[in-house]
Amino acid sequence: MGFEPPQRLVRALGEMYGDGAAADWLDRLPTLTERAIDAAGPDLAVERVAAPGGRSALVLLVRRADGTPAALKIAPPRAEPEQERAALAHWNGWGAVKLLEPDEKLPASGPLLLERLHHEVSLRSLPEAKALLEAAGTVRRLWVEPPAGHPFETVAERTGRQTEGMRTAAAADPELAPLVDAALAARTALVEGSPELLLLHGNFRQSKVLSGERAPWLTVGPEPVVGERAYDLARLVRDRVEDLIASPGGPVTARRRVKKLAESLEVEQARLHGWTLFRAVESGTRALAEGRRQMGEVNLEFAGWL
Repeated sequence: MGFEPPQRLVRALGEMYGDGAAADWLDRLPTLTERAIDAAGPDLAVERVAAPGGRSALVLLVRRADGTPAALKIAPPRAEPEQERAALAHWNGWGAVKLLEPDEKLPASGPLLLERLHHEVSLRSLPEAKALLEAAGTVRRLWVEPPAGHPFETVAERTGRQTEGMRTAAAADPELAPLVDAALAARTALVEGSPELLLLHGNFRQSKVLSGERAPWLTVGPEPVVGERAYDLARLVRDRVEDLIASPGGPVTARRRVKKLAESLEVEQARLHGWTLFRAVESGTRALAEGRRQMGEVNLEFAGWL
């Protein structure tokens, strides 16, 4: 099958995994795609590549034998598609895109055959106030008890792995040390007193919520983790951060978001504040390490407002 992966995907994979690993997977992508199509069924018709698409996987717009539109998502092993599959299977379409693999024809670590959403229409297409309202209504549906014997890591485990990179960034740039220290201290206090263990999206934000036919808005692309709701909301607080940075009222708006989201979803404001700080600093230091200096500085400036 001849196609060119979207440049957005090529750039993002290079940033996340390094040019060598990204190039290796992209070189194998045509073969992987052929295998995925064969595994999903001989009568699956490929229409086109979804573009500009996401930053972590190739998505093909396909049609099943009965004419049903669908999407075939092919992700690198490092993206842990088996984790996404397990979470989507547990939600079974409740607030999230639905798996179309009842017979489990595709391997657990392989591509995902999903209901097709309107990939070009996300919550970011709405005015900010409306987008936040719809986002809150969508994410609350995802917060359910995880399945027994689930494969998901906890918030404590995930964030624990992330602290090493943050400390490395602070050691390399002493000016970052106070902000990193504050974020690490907040994490320590939060994981020691976590009030709940629910299944979370893990990377929830407006661009991860797409328009659908079955429901007005459905979430996609989970990086599932088990923990408290405040962790899931923390990334949403930072949405449209570039607009906030450009606004003279950015700091006030950021703090107001924390308060408003905490109240609307009955989350303790102090815990949401702490996780927002940690996740902003972690994202900022990671972006700097990956060479995405502008994004790193934007996230760290946002964290400084908190």
